[in-house]
Amino acid sequence: MIKVLVFFVVAIAAMFYFTRPGSFSTDAANASESSRRGDLQMMATLPGEISESSGIEAVDGQYLTHNDAGNKPYLYKINRNAKIEQTIKLNLPNVDWEDLAHDNSGNIYIADTGNNSNRRRELAVYKINLQEPGKPQAIRFTYEDQKEYPPKNEDRNFDCEAIFWHNGSLYLISKDRGQETTAKVYRLPDKPGNHVAQLTGKHKLNHMVTGAAISPDEETVVLLSEGKLHLFTDYTSAASFYKGKYKEIDLKKAGQTEGVAFENDQTLIITSEGGNLYRYTL
Repeated sequence: MIKVLVFFVVAIAAMFYFTRPGSFSTDAANASESSRRGDLQMMATLPGEISESSGIEAVDGQYLTHNDAGNKPYLYKINRNAKIEQTIKLNLPNVDWEDLAHDNSGNIYIADTGNNSNRRRELAVYKINLQEPGKPQAIRFTYEDQKEYPPKNEDRNFDCEAIFWHNGSLYLISKDRGQETTAKVYRLPDKPGNHVAQLTGKHKLNHMVTGAAISPDEETVVLLSEGKLHLFTDYTSAASFYKGKYKEIDLKKAGQTEGVAFENDQTLIITSEGGNLYRYTL
C-alpha cells in the first residue's frame, strides 16, 4: 500500500513539473516550432485546372494564382488545401502571364511580361480590382535599354517573370536568358498608360529569376529561381534592394518553382509548375 502511495505521489509531482510554464513540454513545443523554420513544407497538390501555376499572391487568407502562356485568362482563388474557391474569368489576353503583385488599395497586378524570345513589343501589366474584375486597366511598357527585337543571343535579358509593388511603383526583375547571370531591376508607375520601364540597377545572381515578392513590413525582398530562394534584407530602399544583405536558400526537391508570395513577414507561399503548393518559414 505504501509503495502504491509513493508511486502516485511521484507521478503527480512529475506531471506538475513537466506541465508547469517554462517546463520541458513547453520547451519541446518551441523546439518543434523552431525546427520547422527553414523547412519547405508541401501543403497540397494543385488541381488539374492549375497545372502550370506561374504566379501566386496571398489575399484575405486565401491565395490567387494563374496559369502560364497558352492558357485561359483566369485567376483562381484557392484555399490552403489548394481547393478552388472561385474562378475569376477576365476579358484579357494571356500572351504569357508570369507573376502577380498587389498594392495597399486591394488592386492585383497581372504581369503579362513573359518574353522568352525577347522580341515582344506589346508587354503589359494588368491592374485589376477584385471588386470590379470586369474593368481591368493596362500598364503598357517597353524597356528603356532594349534597342533590338530580338537582341543578340548573349544580350537576351528582357524576359520578366517576377514583379512586386512598392509605394506606387512596380518593380520588374529580368530573367537572363542570354547568359543566365544577371538579374536587372526595372521600375514602372502603377498607373495605366504607355510607359518606359526604367532600369534602376542589376545584380549578379547566376540563376534565372522566376518570381518575386516583398514582405508586408517591407523589410525583405525575395526572388525565386528554380529550386532556390534569394533573400535580400537590410537595404535602404526597395528600389535598390539588391544592395542589401544577401542569402541564398536551397529548396530541396521543390522542382520548377515559379511563384512566390509572403503570407506574413516570416512565411512564404510557393508554387511549382509541377503542380504543388508549398510553405516556407524564414
